Amino acid sequence: MKSLHDLAAPAKLNLFLHVVGKRADGYHLLQSVFVLIDWADTLHVERRGDGRLQRHDVLGGDLPADDLCLRAARLLQQEAGCTLGADIHLEKRLPAGAGMGGGSSDAATTLLALNRLWGCGLPQARLLELGLKLGADVPFFLGGGPAFVEGIGEILHPISLPEQRFAVLKGPAGLATKEIFSSPLLARSENLAIVAGFPALAGTADELITGFGRNDLQPAAESISSEVRDALALLSKAFAGFDKARMTGSGAAVFSVLAGDGKDGKDDQSLATLLQAQPEGWTGRICRSLAQHPLAGWAG
Repeated sequence: MKSLHDLAAPAKLNLFLHVVGKRADGYHLLQSVFVLIDWADTLHVERRGDGRLQRHDVLGGDLPADDLCLRAARLLQQEAGCTLGADIHLEKRLPAGAGMGGGSSDAATTLLALNRLWGCGLPQARLLELGLKLGADVPFFLGGGPAFVEGIGEILHPISLPEQRFAVLKGPAGLATKEIFSSPLLARSENLAIVAGFPALAGTADELITGFGRNDLQPAAESISSEVRDALALLSKAFAGFDKARMTGSGAAVFSVLAGDGKDGKDDQSLATLLQAQPEGWTGRICRSLAQHPLAGWAG
C-alpha cells in the first residue's frame, strides 16, 4: 500500500461547553459534549521512502511552515522509529478560527492514516497520548464518536446520540482563544455534570442544549466579535422558531439545531438566501451529525 485517498477529517460541534476550573499551568478545565458533523477536510497521503514529510494544499494558498499535520507526522515517526516519509495533500474545506476543530481533526486523520500506511501498528491508546501532545481537541477526533468530554479535552466518555441536523454559520474573521479565556466576561459553571447519570440526558442534541448547558465562552466572544453577535441573530431569524443558536467551542462559528429530515430542502434554501445577503467571506452549511468517525477502527 503506497497511498491512501479521500480520507475525511470531520469537524465537531460543542453542544455545550462549561468552564469548571483551572489547572496550575493555566489551562482551563472543561466539560462539554462533542459531536462529529459531515462538514470535513479531505486528506490524500502518499508514502515516501526517503523519510521526508511535506504538506501540499490541493486548493492553493499559503502553506503553514509547520502545521499540525506535519507535527503529527513527525511525532509518529519519532514514536514508531519509522524511516518512511509522506506527502500529505490537504483539501481544506473547514473555515479557520471557527471553534470546529479543523486543524485538530486534520492532525488526527494524519496520525490514523500514517499509522496504517507506514505499518506502525500503534494502538488507539498510544495514538491518544500522541494526540494530546498536539492539542487538547486531537484525542476526541481519534476517539471514534460523540463524547462527553472533561479535563482540557483529553478525558472522553463515549455517548450515543441520534442523528441530528444543524445549520452552521461563520463570518469572515476568527477569534483568538487566548483573548476569550482572558476576558473578564468569561463565564464559569458552578455545577459539574455527573458522568454516571449523563447518558440519560443524551436523548437529542436539542434536549442537551435546552435542558443542560450553555457555552461559557460565548459572552466573552460576543463582546469581542460583532460577527458572532450577527451570526447568532441571523440564524435565529432565518430559522424561525429556533431561539437557541449557540457558539461552538471558542468560536467564531455558531449553530442551530434543525427539526425534521430536511428532505424538502427548505433549510438549505433558507441558509443559501441568508448567505447571499451577507458580505464576502461568510460561510455556512446544513450539516448532519455522525455516529462515528469515518476512520473509526483504523488504530492498531
